[in-house]
This record gives sequence, structure tokens and C-alpha cells, in this order.
Amino acid sequence: MKLLYIADGRSPIALNWIQHFIETGHEVHLLSTFPCGPLAGLATMTIVPVAFSGWARRPARAWRRVGEQAGSSGTDLRAALTGAGTIRLRTALRHWLGPLTLRRAAGRARELISRTQPDLVHAMRIPFEGALAAACDPGSPLLISVWGNDFTLHGPASPLMRRLTHRAVARADALHTDCQRDQRLASGWSLRKGTRVVVLPGNGGVRAEVFSRSGPGRPSDPELARALKRIPPNSPTVVNPRGFRGYVRSDTFFRSIPQVLAARPGVAFLCPAMRGIAEAQDWIERLGVGQSVHLLPQLSPADMAIVFRRSQVSVSVAEHDGTPNTLLEAMACGTYPIAGDLESLREWIEDGRTGSLIDPGDPAVLARAVIRALEDEPLRAEAGRQNSRLIAERADYAAGMAQAEAVYHELLR
Repeated sequence: MKLLYIADGRSPIALNWIQHFIETGHEVHLLSTFPCGPLAGLATMTIVPVAFSGWARRPARAWRRVGEQAGSSGTDLRAALTGAGTIRLRTALRHWLGPLTLRRAAGRARELISRTQPDLVHAMRIPFEGALAAACDPGSPLLISVWGNDFTLHGPASPLMRRLTHRAVARADALHTDCQRDQRLASGWSLRKGTRVVVLPGNGGVRAEVFSRSGPGRPSDPELARALKRIPPNSPTVVNPRGFRGYVRSDTFFRSIPQVLAARPGVAFLCPAMRGIAEAQDWIERLGVGQSVHLLPQLSPADMAIVFRRSQVSVSVAEHDGTPNTLLEAMACGTYPIAGDLESLREWIEDGRTGSLIDPGDPAVLARAVIRALEDEPLRAEAGRQNSRLIAERADYAAGMAQAEAVYHELLR
């Protein structure tokens, strides 16, 4: 097949799909909506910024110049601009003004489609990749992946976003969702009767050779290695794998830490993708928990698996979500999951048995759930066994990609 992906070329989720179809011998083209590095095996790669995504190309010297004007270093300013509040502001800007950038981007996308003549176009998430695909209206079959927040957060965010979401869903020849909830919601977003819908984890599934209950224990990242060395071997450990996102309640997570430490003083907290984030450092200093919290850089999948296996509990308190890949990966590694009580997550977690579902805005409830999980070893052990089996049955990467390829062929027929 000759495939064109319209996706954020930096996204591990998109790369999981792209790499599979490269490795299985298909001709793969990528239209990336964000600046990104080259990917081996692609037939072509084209950058088409949309909704101000080109700002990600801003060079370091520009950050330094802006920082000097503000009286701080560029590095400090960049860290300050990656907290949850700024992310929400940036997201709101894209919701209200981003749709106005589609017309120009669609013209460039049409030129690419005319040159490559793909058999099938796969747009990964609706804002703004699916919206761009619908705007350029490719002659090829169009598959759109719906990510966890497309219908519940982004779609209703502004009148233009609502219109774009309806148009994208109506144009799709097939829809891929990462939870049954979004399959149900799609009918309210103009899904045409008879449109093929497939439910698969967002990144195709969990790679069992990476995320499992046993595996190598030596990390490749030096900062992670130093953090793990500082934690006593028998110390209970909690991981928050989500970083800072506009819809994830990082404030709830940090406010819960002193309450957990009051009951269990030796607990360590690992926070990937929070290293250098001013807001995270501010929470640590304000709450006086610096000895217990370890801010880490973005980690490779292999290092994330090591973190999950080292942690007894994984915390993911979001107000909007589909099926987070980090949730499935934690479950595959036997880590007890605590997450926001959302319809999509009830498809994976049985509250009180295989994990805990809580009010994402209540630090006290989160603290009690963490303490209970840390103190109840039989609960964690049984949840670990059930969750590992569930992931193998419902979220295996090889099986997911085989199902995805079958849908591709079905669309071409």
C-alpha cells in the first residue's frame, strides 16, 4: 500500500503506527503538522504547520533574546512557559484562532496528495490533523484516529472547533477510537451511518517486549539512574507518568504528596517529563517535599518500563481522557493504577479491585487512594496479575497492528 499519514511527527503514538507499516514493506509518506526530525524508511516527509504549530521551530537564540528582555535566561523562560496554566492558554489560542490557519495549510496538503497519490490517508487525531485532511478532501479513502480528548475537550471548545469536528467526522471513511465511549459519542458528531469504526489503543497497543512485569533494571538515562540510586531499595515508590498537560490535574497530584508523606514518610515520587518545568519546581518548594520528589526528563519507552516496574503505584488524574497509553503500559508492568473517574477509564479499571478511580480535583481522596494501595500488598498483587492478563488479551501491539492493517485493506476494497 501507498500510505500518507497526516500526524504530529514528534508523537510516539504516530511513530508507532508509521514504523510498523514501514517495517512491513509499505510505502509510507508523512505530512507532519509539527517540525520534527527525519525518520528512516519514509518515502517522503513534508512539514505543514497548522494552528501555530510552526512556533515549535523557534530557535534557542530566540528564547535567549526574549529571556534577556525579560531579565532571565532563555532556558528559565522556556521552563516557565511549559506549566499547566500556559499550556491551557496556548490550547485556548489554538481553539479560537487555529481553525483560521487551515485554508492555507490545506492548499499545501493538496499539493502533497497530488504528488504522492496515496492509496489511503490516515489522519491521527481530529485537531488539527483530521480537520486538515477533511479540509483538503483527498480523493483516497480517509481514516481518522480520534484521540482521548477530541470529543470531550477540543470539539466543544469554540464554535469553529465544533464545526471542524463535525466536518472531519462526517468526511471520514473510517474512524479509529481508543475507547468504546468515543465510538458512542461519534454519532453525535456527524458520523455517517455505516462508517467503519475500529476500537484500538491509540498507539496500536502495548509492546510486550518492552512493557512487562519483568525486564532489565539498568536505565539508559543518567538522570533516572541517579534518581533511582538515591531512593532506598525498599522505599515505596509512586510514579506520575503524564507530565504537564492542560487537562491533567498536576495540582491535585502535588497537593496530595504531603498527605501521603504524613502517613508514609519514606515514599518516593518519580515524575518523568517534569525536569526543568518551573511550575513543578515551584510546587516542590512551596510544599517542602524536595527530598521525596524526583523530577525526571522525558524518558525512552525502555526507561519508562523500568520506572513502572520500580513503582508500586501509578497516578494519572485527568479531567478528560480516552485510554492513556501510559495507563496501559503501567498495567502491563503490574503497577497499580490510580486515575480520574471517567467513563473511558471504567472500560479498563474495576474500581477498588484492579485500580482506583477518583475525583481528579480532590487531593485528599488521591492521597487516601495512594496510601491504601501502598499498604495493601495483596490488593496490588492481584490487580497486577489481572491487569497484565487484560493487557495481553486486549491491548497487544502485534494484534492491534494486524487489526489496523486489516482495516486499511478493507477500506481499499
